[in-house]
Amino acid sequence: MIRPMLMCFVLCVVYGSSKPTEKKSRVHHEEPLSNLEHDDDKNNDYDHEAFLGQDEAKTFDNLPPEESKRRLGIIVDKIDGDQDGFVSEDELKVWIKNAQKKHIYDSVEHQWNDFDLNADGRISWEEYKNVTYGSYLDDPQADSEYNYMLMMARDERRFKVADRNGDLIADKQEFTAFLHPEDHEHMKNVVVQETIEDIDKNGDGFINLKEYIGDMYTAEEGEEEPDWVATERQQFAEFRDKNNDGKMDREETLDWILPADYDHAEAEAKHLLHESDANKDGKLSKKEILDKYDVFVGSQVTDFGEALLRHDEF
Repeated sequence: MIRPMLMCFVLCVVYGSSKPTEKKSRVHHEEPLSNLEHDDDKNNDYDHEAFLGQDEAKTFDNLPPEESKRRLGIIVDKIDGDQDGFVSEDELKVWIKNAQKKHIYDSVEHQWNDFDLNADGRISWEEYKNVTYGSYLDDPQADSEYNYMLMMARDERRFKVADRNGDLIADKQEFTAFLHPEDHEHMKNVVVQETIEDIDKNGDGFINLKEYIGDMYTAEEGEEEPDWVATERQQFAEFRDKNNDGKMDREETLDWILPADYDHAEAEAKHLLHESDANKDGKLSKKEILDKYDVFVGSQVTDFGEALLRHDEF
């Protein structure tokens, strides 16, 4: 059943399998473009993963140079959104962000058919509700371990926020926002609301210090409080509770769980533009990119990649 599977997933994300002394976090950080060191004096591996995503970068590493150039040319045409024959810094930034979020899109694709029961290319709230909570709706008394009515109400509220046109039917973009709300600007308020509801034990609509610490750590009898708890108390006083009223409101909670991280995609787009813009006009032609193909993609001067040349996109 999908409902128990989703419950398991939610509980694992929120609580994990951490020991009581281990710190739990609700902060959503932007994923790194690559886990490799960014050192262009040695190699361009970081740039390759940032530009292509990790999986696709590995594919290019096994291709001969001419095939790498050919495929890169196809990619350049995709990046050039306005089809003016040039790639701008903004277009590069959008491409890099999408490359890094490919795993999210793949996750949505993987789940899509489970929920699109009538195979019309969209998922209605009724379809999602019936798949996720069907067994509960059939027999509400059968399982009382979780408050499924509350969970269903929260899901419906989130679904409605993701559903931009208000028809209670989600296309893939809207369903992606529903499943991964932290990555969408218009979903941030509902992420904050859900977080406060989870932590706010006294129901006043705020998160006080006791609730803040209690969400991350529960002391066991006779256990000495770990050092990081004291650090979190200090963090709450100095950084979380910005207006010093002893609690976090919605804006302060937003700053905590969805911090304004350094924009790695923008920095990488600027770097690639700087490295490849031969005439320094602030944009890249296809020729400029292909001339510097080794900055954007990897390749191997062997025939090992020949088996990989047949790819649906290329």
